[in-house]
Amino acid sequence: MIETPALLFLGDAPDPLAAKVAQGIRDWRPDAAIGQYRMDGCKADMGLPDMGLAEAVAAGARTLVVGVANRGGVITPAWLEVLEAALRAGLDLASGLHSLLRDEPMLTATAMAQGRRLHDVRLPSQRYPIADGRRRSGRRLLAMGTDCSIGKMYTALAMEREMRARGMAATFRATGQTGILITGSGVPLDAVVGDFMAGAIEWLSPDNDPDHWDLIEGQGSLFHPSYSGVTLALVHGGQPDAIVLCHEPTRTHLRGLPGYALPSLEALRDLSLATARIVNPEVRVVAVSINTAALPGPEALDYLAGIETRMGLPAVDPFRQGAARLVDALA
Repeated sequence: MIETPALLFLGDAPDPLAAKVAQGIRDWRPDAAIGQYRMDGCKADMGLPDMGLAEAVAAGARTLVVGVANRGGVITPAWLEVLEAALRAGLDLASGLHSLLRDEPMLTATAMAQGRRLHDVRLPSQRYPIADGRRRSGRRLLAMGTDCSIGKMYTALAMEREMRARGMAATFRATGQTGILITGSGVPLDAVVGDFMAGAIEWLSPDNDPDHWDLIEGQGSLFHPSYSGVTLALVHGGQPDAIVLCHEPTRTHLRGLPGYALPSLEALRDLSLATARIVNPEVRVVAVSINTAALPGPEALDYLAGIETRMGLPAVDPFRQGAARLVDALA
């Protein structure tokens, strides 16, 4: 178990989206975030108190959580001095990066000498089966996006919160580092061997009661050349009954790929249904979730109204407006 509260390490994140792990913890586990640590040049700010390591320990912090999600998920050399100092200050380390804390000799030696723990959450904890495509009881929803880092996890978490408030049976199923750090369990899907990815999602969302909903955390995008394989594994392993489309209206290109424009919501709808119908012919797109954080209030409302008219589906920003209409759409 990762001990909390945590000091969120933002490192030298070049923009707020690069610190999406920290942002997710701040928004969904505010009780677990005591402050933030930023290096020189960091352009992300979670609005938490800036703290030094000793100050954070004195305030009760137990773990330094790497809140950065950079391309490739690597621990950069510039971070190592801070991470080692955190261990010496009395903090455990937790990271969801592909580069593992335990693979850094300096960190493992210091952790052993100081009696501290290293938590690598993007490390599969067991062997997963190969998917067999068998239909399972219960119901499943998958959020699918026009791009990565666009609001799929927030959509599923917001829907789970609303559904539980209504007394509905619903479980958020984490499939990435941020979701796992928020909930404490899940499958780090992009670290699973390719042949077993879809099987891991079958394992994550097993047979359940007929009225129970598994809300599966989306990853990547079918249109993203770098991450589409993970998305397809989610579709075929998840066998969703319902799909919510996710989009951010101010993006001009796919994250990290300036040469690729974002697809339209219509293109996302059509490709999502084509791939999902392979494993569940009855799947339906039920709503659109729009991340309007970069739009002023009136402009955001106008944009959402336009999407509703264009797509013929409820369109909401679940973090800004709540997820009630997304849950209503499941009926």
